[in-house]
Amino acid sequence: MLSANIKKLRKLKKLSQDKLARLADIPYNTLIKVESGRSNNPTFETLSKLADALKVSIDELAGRKKQ
Repeated sequence: MLSANIKKLRKLKKLSQDKLARLADIPYNTLIKVESGRSNNPTFETLSKLADALKVSIDELAGRKKQ
């Protein structure tokens, strides 16, 4: 699941939710919604920014490729 994978990657990088939101240049509330699963369909732009901030591919972010 996307939300669990983003949370796992964030914790592996030792980032707080606030720090990741700032690095990805997305609203904090957006990250909270994505990580909690309340946003089931985040935009490609949001996913791209999160992947860049976490230094992973979008496939890795989505859990399609092993880390």
